[in-house]
Amino acid sequence: MDAHQILTRYYEYANAGDWDRWCDLFADDQVMDEQLAGHIEGLDTLRSMMKGMGTMYRVFRNEPLHLLVDRPAPGSGTPGTVKAAAVSHLTAVSASGEEITAEVMNFFKIVDGKIAYMANFHDTVPFQVLAQD
Repeated sequence: MDAHQILTRYYEYANAGDWDRWCDLFADDQVMDEQLAGHIEGLDTLRSMMKGMGTMYRVFRNEPLHLLVDRPAPGSGTPGTVKAAAVSHLTAVSASGEEITAEVMNFFKIVDGKIAYMANFHDTVPFQVLAQD
């Protein structure tokens, strides 16, 4: 899979609630800096964390608006490494029925066809309703 396909599936699987296949997109030694969950290292930790997504949200949609893939020029960068970013619009409904809307920016480092690093950036205020659930 190329980087654009990985990003497409990242959002496709998330929107389907298919967190097992979503986690399969990540490397075993993945690192994630997630604004709500914090710093997450290792695929096993990520899989364990994602098991709670189905109970945290009644509805979860993260629609990509722009996908940007940077392929290094020949002779520069690290072979097999691609950096990418996505701008998306997230809408969700918490377990207690509160609506959440946020604009999101994700940064990805893809190494040998797997997401090795991911960071997300968004306004955290709309997610404060999750603390009430």
